[in-house]
Amino acid sequence: MLSPKAPAPVGLRRILVTGFDPFGGQSINPSWIAVQALDGLELDGHRVVAAELPTQFGHSLRALDELIDAHRPSLVVCTGQAGGRSAISLERVAININDARIPDNLGKQPIDTPVIEGGPVAYFSTLPIKAMLAAMLAEGVRADVSQTAGTFVCNHVFYGLMHRLATDPACEGIRGGLVHVPWLPQQGHPSMTAEQLSLGLEVALRCAIHTHRDVRIQAGALN
Repeated sequence: MLSPKAPAPVGLRRILVTGFDPFGGQSINPSWIAVQALDGLELDGHRVVAAELPTQFGHSLRALDELIDAHRPSLVVCTGQAGGRSAISLERVAININDARIPDNLGKQPIDTPVIEGGPVAYFSTLPIKAMLAAMLAEGVRADVSQTAGTFVCNHVFYGLMHRLATDPACEGIRGGLVHVPWLPQQGHPSMTAEQLSLGLEVALRCAIHTHRDVRIQAGALN
C-alpha cells in the first residue's frame, strides 16, 4: 500500500482512491498506475490519498476497511483493470456474488459464493456516475457507464465497500463506487495511456466533489 505523501493540512478532507496490484500474469496494473499519479493532489478542499489493494478475495476488503478507518474520507473511489474495454467505465451496480474465472493472487477461486453472507442482492454506486461521465466526455476523455463490474475481485471490493457504507453508522455521508480502466498500450488493445487515465480520474473526482445529485442523461445499454 502507498501511504499519502504528507498528512493532509487541517481543513482538507480526504478522497480515498484505490487501485489493484497486477494479476493474471500481468506485470503491471493500470488502475494502480493511474491512481498513484494522483496521490497527494489537492482538489477543491480535498486531499487525494492513493492506495494499492491486493487482488485477493477477503484480504482486499480488510485492507480497504483499514484505509477507511485511517482516513475517514468523504469519497471512496476504487478502480480496477478491465482488459478489453476501450473507455473508462463508471460502474453502476455491485452484486453479492464471487464467481472467479481465474484464481486470485493467492490461488483462491471461489465459485458462486456471496461477498457478504446474508447481504442484499446488489447495491448501486452512490457516486454521480452520469455527471462524472459528462465531465470526462467534455474533456475529451473516453468514458462510459457500465452495467456490470464482473464477478472477480473488483466486484468483490465494490460490493463490500457499498455494504459497509450502507450499514456502518460511522460511514454516514461517505459516498463511494468503482471505476474500471482499460489496459495501458503496452498490455494490448484497446488501451489508453496512463496520462489519459489519470486525467479522466481527476476530472471525475472534481465532478464528484461538487455533485451530490446526479444528472439524467442517457447512458444505458442494449445488452
